[in-house]
Amino acid sequence: TGVSTALSQTPSISSVSSEGREDLQVNQLEKQIWIKTDIQKTDVDFSEILNAIQEIAKDVNIFFDELEGVNSPSKDDDSLLHHGNLTSTSDDASRLEVVGEKVPDKIKANGLYFRDGKCRIDYILVYRKSNPQTEKREVFERNIRAEGLQMEKESSLTNSDIIFVKLHAPWEVLGKYAELMNVRMPFRRKIYYLHRRYKFMNRIEKQISRFRGWLPRKPMKLDKETLPDLEENDCYTAPFSQQRIHHFIIHNKDTFFNNATRSRIVHHILQRVKYEEGKNKIGLNRLLSNGSYEAAFPLHEGSYRSKNSIRTHGAENHRHLLYECWASWGVWYKYQPLDLVRRYFGEKIGLYFAWLGWYTGMLFPAAFIGLFVFLYGVTTLNHCQVSKEVCQATDIIMCPICDKYCPFMRLSDSCVYAKVTHLFDNGATVFFAVFMAVWATVFLEFWKRRRAVIAYDWDLIDWEEEEEEIRPQFEAKYSKKERMNPISGKPEPYQAFADKCSRLIVSASGIFFMICVVIAAVFGIVIYRVVTVSTFAAFKWALIRNNSQVATTGTAVCINFCIIMLLNVLYEKVALFLTNLEQPRTESEWENSFTLKMFLFQFVNLNSSTFYIAFFLGRFTGHPGAYLRLINRWRLEECHPSGCLIDLCMQMGIIMVLKQTWNNFMELGYPLIQNWWTRRKLRQEYGTQRKTSFPQWEKDYNLQPMNAYGLFDEYLEMILQFGFTTIFVAAFPLAPLLALLNNIIEIRLDAYKFVTQWRRPLASRAKDIGIWYGILEGIGIISVITNAFVIAVTSDFIPRLVYAYKYGPCAGQGEAGQKCMVGYVNASLSVFLVSDFENRSEPTSNGSEFSGSPLKYCRYRDYRDPPHSPMPYGYTLQFWHVLAARLAFIIVFEHLVFCIKHLISYLIPDLPKDLRDRMRREKYLIQEMMYEAELERLQKERKERKKNGKSYHNEWP
Repeated sequence: TGVSTALSQTPSISSVSSEGREDLQVNQLEKQIWIKTDIQKTDVDFSEILNAIQEIAKDVNIFFDELEGVNSPSKDDDSLLHHGNLTSTSDDASRLEVVGEKVPDKIKANGLYFRDGKCRIDYILVYRKSNPQTEKREVFERNIRAEGLQMEKESSLTNSDIIFVKLHAPWEVLGKYAELMNVRMPFRRKIYYLHRRYKFMNRIEKQISRFRGWLPRKPMKLDKETLPDLEENDCYTAPFSQQRIHHFIIHNKDTFFNNATRSRIVHHILQRVKYEEGKNKIGLNRLLSNGSYEAAFPLHEGSYRSKNSIRTHGAENHRHLLYECWASWGVWYKYQPLDLVRRYFGEKIGLYFAWLGWYTGMLFPAAFIGLFVFLYGVTTLNHCQVSKEVCQATDIIMCPICDKYCPFMRLSDSCVYAKVTHLFDNGATVFFAVFMAVWATVFLEFWKRRRAVIAYDWDLIDWEEEEEEIRPQFEAKYSKKERMNPISGKPEPYQAFADKCSRLIVSASGIFFMICVVIAAVFGIVIYRVVTVSTFAAFKWALIRNNSQVATTGTAVCINFCIIMLLNVLYEKVALFLTNLEQPRTESEWENSFTLKMFLFQFVNLNSSTFYIAFFLGRFTGHPGAYLRLINRWRLEECHPSGCLIDLCMQMGIIMVLKQTWNNFMELGYPLIQNWWTRRKLRQEYGTQRKTSFPQWEKDYNLQPMNAYGLFDEYLEMILQFGFTTIFVAAFPLAPLLALLNNIIEIRLDAYKFVTQWRRPLASRAKDIGIWYGILEGIGIISVITNAFVIAVTSDFIPRLVYAYKYGPCAGQGEAGQKCMVGYVNASLSVFLVSDFENRSEPTSNGSEFSGSPLKYCRYRDYRDPPHSPMPYGYTLQFWHVLAARLAFIIVFEHLVFCIKHLISYLIPDLPKDLRDRMRREKYLIQEMMYEAELERLQKERKERKKNGKSYHNEWP
């Protein structure tokens, strides 16, 4: 009766072509049977009918006929949906309702399963009923079911216009596509072997292990006894094959493929399902871009919090386990459970956290050496001859550092700045600069080795990316021109070489223009510094008036930081526009192009003012009486009497601290505020108890989606920090320490954000960190050059060295101790006749407050002849000696460090020897195991044939 009723309610299909009539009839019959069994709850067993229908449906091809879409009932019909109730389109759920089997309430309530409590939700699609793209969704969902995926729909509890489509992949579908995608699965536990060791070495290892027994356990290691879920199955893996399924370790088919792999397989299917007639009308990404679906994401595995302790009751799910042993602030000092991160979020995100953890670990020696250099400066401060002479130079009067309003000042007034400068610019600075250049190379080379180990452990050695799909924008633009793809052999859109070159030229012009905008912003900061130093010198408050140059530098750095943050917003839009203008062919090409532009923009934006202070500030100012001016108006800024290094230190310290604080707030604070606001609105509308009863898909939908650019922002922040840590590290040895402290917080902030504040991202695979590695290598090369110039030009290391060996008390003796620096300050200052001042530069004060009579002479930092010499204010011989020594130092330093870098790169192999041996051993063992398993199967079949008495041909074995 139910079947006849269903057939009678089937819409007329006379208008459909005869070729597709049987297909539509089967679809309508199957749908009406599901609806009838759900509404009437009859005692008729429809399992045989449904099985027969499914057998027919397997061989049915979906045809994209316009009439079929018109006559078939809409899957978005309101009659199929009830507020908060499930509408199952899966055969399992239907049979469950027919036989009256009860589903446990706990399984249904957690929102991770279908209505039957057995089919786990592998993927979620979200759309709005008011969206006009109904026909495309109908065809898309019909083809999803034809691929074997099971589907349920449910309306949102908070908004009846929002519909959630829940997808489940049965075992047959998972096995089929796992084989197509070459998903590697475990088939035999690993057998480790030990190298043959000498007896002496064994005795030493026993003694060491006995000594370690008295020591406490390593506090940074995760406790695997109280957290047994941290133990990963250490097995050999091989590409999944349905023909050799007996080789694999399958305890339970429902858990053989983990949730991340299941979601990846479902996403792979959705990317290859058609939604409209046409060769390019395919894939979920296009439906998301045209608004047919609002969101698509895999589910989190339940709540990350639990009332019970994880040590006594265990973890509720992998998300809870990750929160307790990774994202919680209480485990900030422990190693990261990278295998768990990879299992839950996929290899791409796992590699990011592996790289971040490796970078943070490598910062420990750099931070320690940098702190040692700083403490060395502290301990030798009282023995520094230069700072002593500056502090005792009460009779040396310095010329004003700005026009008119700046007064004459004693050199001893800059005693504090001289001492602070010595903290960063001392005898250990050159050693630290060489160390950091070598450190950058060692960091990258050992990361190669670490990445190789991770790639081996995560089965990424032989993995290769699939042929990428062409971007829809590229297809739409160049659909008229086609050529054969050399890999797939299929026609695809083609971009002419002339068109590509013209677009690249326009893009390069845009990049050049934006760099000019950065230079203009730096020029504005320079003008601000020039104008403000005179203003602060005439300020009413004595504190600011006496420290006008420091106040100018501090305010200029803060204003520069604000400009940097504002320009970053503009640069992102410009980089997006230029990248889309280039029309990259694939998503990876688009991502690499966008990454390169954004890094270039932000790197120039962040470091341009720092380059100005390091290499241009005080270098081209002229001398008293003949100052160089901007637009013949503003006098260029001079360095402090103690040097320009203190300005560079302030610039780096303030920018680094402010930027890292702002980034951490935007990464975590902004999602926290957004999620809090969403929870607040739900609490006000539905109450606290109703809020806690929301299913998992509703909770995840209310979380923030992952950044549109994936891990771009996370990588960019760390790469810029790496540049700050290495490029000007000679001027600021504490930069690695600040970076280390920030990264310890950054790891837990990112972990907390991924686990609690963001929707679960799709688990995707990657072999390395991509284009970022090349950028890191480029920064390493730039750092060698900049540090050479910082030591030679910005610091006073070279002038002191020249004075000690050529002009000091120890000249010609081959010594350069503190006793050889006596008289250095006086030798580094030139004399100026006050009456030679220009009218617009002449100070308002005549300096009578120092000696009771107007000053005749003042001093300034330079190597020039006195005013009464045959060539007044000409360069002295010492100036040329210092200049030659600076150039020689730059050449020697760069060549020496580059030689060391290349030597280290050559000596450190990319693959560790033990890993290479393990890979060879594994390859051999896998071949042996596969052979033994196949031999065992053939012998078993032979025995069964003998038992059954069947005749068979003689075969081996």
